[in-house]
Amino acid sequence: MGKIWRSQVSAQLQRYRDRWLRLSLLLLLTLMTTVACGRDVVSDSGSQPSLNSPAATTSETRSVQHAMGTTQVPAAPQRVVSLSWLDTVLSLGVQPIGSNQVNDSYLQERTANIPNVGRSGAPSLEKILALKPDLILGWQTDHKAIYPQLSRIASTVIDDGEGSGAWKKTLQLYAQALGKTAEAEQLMAKYKARLEEFKQKMGAGTAGSQPDQTQVSVVRVYPDGISLYLKDSFCGTILADAGLSRPSSQNLSASEAKALGGNSVQLSISRELLSQADGDVLFVWTGENDAKSTQAAQKQLEQLKSDPLWANLTAVKQNRVYQVPKYWIGSGPIAANLVIDDLFKYLVDEA
Repeated sequence: MGKIWRSQVSAQLQRYRDRWLRLSLLLLLTLMTTVACGRDVVSDSGSQPSLNSPAATTSETRSVQHAMGTTQVPAAPQRVVSLSWLDTVLSLGVQPIGSNQVNDSYLQERTANIPNVGRSGAPSLEKILALKPDLILGWQTDHKAIYPQLSRIASTVIDDGEGSGAWKKTLQLYAQALGKTAEAEQLMAKYKARLEEFKQKMGAGTAGSQPDQTQVSVVRVYPDGISLYLKDSFCGTILADAGLSRPSSQNLSASEAKALGGNSVQLSISRELLSQADGDVLFVWTGENDAKSTQAAQKQLEQLKSDPLWANLTAVKQNRVYQVPKYWIGSGPIAANLVIDDLFKYLVDEA
């Protein structure tokens, strides 16, 4: 009887201890949540950083306004996940701890050791969480829907989604978020200086030899079609800054392009309208996201070359058609300088 009584008492005490432990943990979590809520800044979406996030425990922060509101970011981020415009992040001297753009060919030497966190439009939240970032950089077009989840992992800054042609604006936003505004100014100063040198080499200010008399066309050949790259595309902004003119078919505003079924970056044309791809110089890109599609696009280009309409293009007749790498449709200072390298190579050195 005594043994049974002692067993009952022991079981009762164990239940009391378990209940006390649960209540203690509940009180602790409530206190942590209250403190965190008092410290965190709520974004326009109403989300807050997670209690597990390094961003929630960073003492020194800065306010950054972006597409989704205002966010407190670490004064000196140490663990950055880049979900968009990786070129821009790398150009600012920041090596991310994770990205979903590590396969961009022109960046591969810089991205070999960066973990891949998924596809551009669908990053893995689990992989991002496991990396324990203190700052996440994204793009409204791809990441607006998952912003609440991202911002619970770490402080998250979202670019407004204007596209690759807004790369200078993106540079300023990301530089602010990363605490690299001085570096951004230096990058833009170098960019402008190189273009001034290019204009001088092209004879800017010399009668009959202004760069704006050279009409530059940019075309992307897909496995099943052709697109013209417009003035508001990434390469379009560089060509404009270089003082180069564009064919009227590629000088469309975003609204004009959308009215024709395109977007601010590119406009598809049929083979019958190939004359719209003409210029004094023609730059062509055939790359795709996988080897099979790239081969199909290259095959399409070879078929175009046998078309009489292609043979009739001014750039073809003058033997000034140049196939270029992916950085022509990239976005960021690294790609911009590579495009400028090509402008010197094909328009100055080979002119």
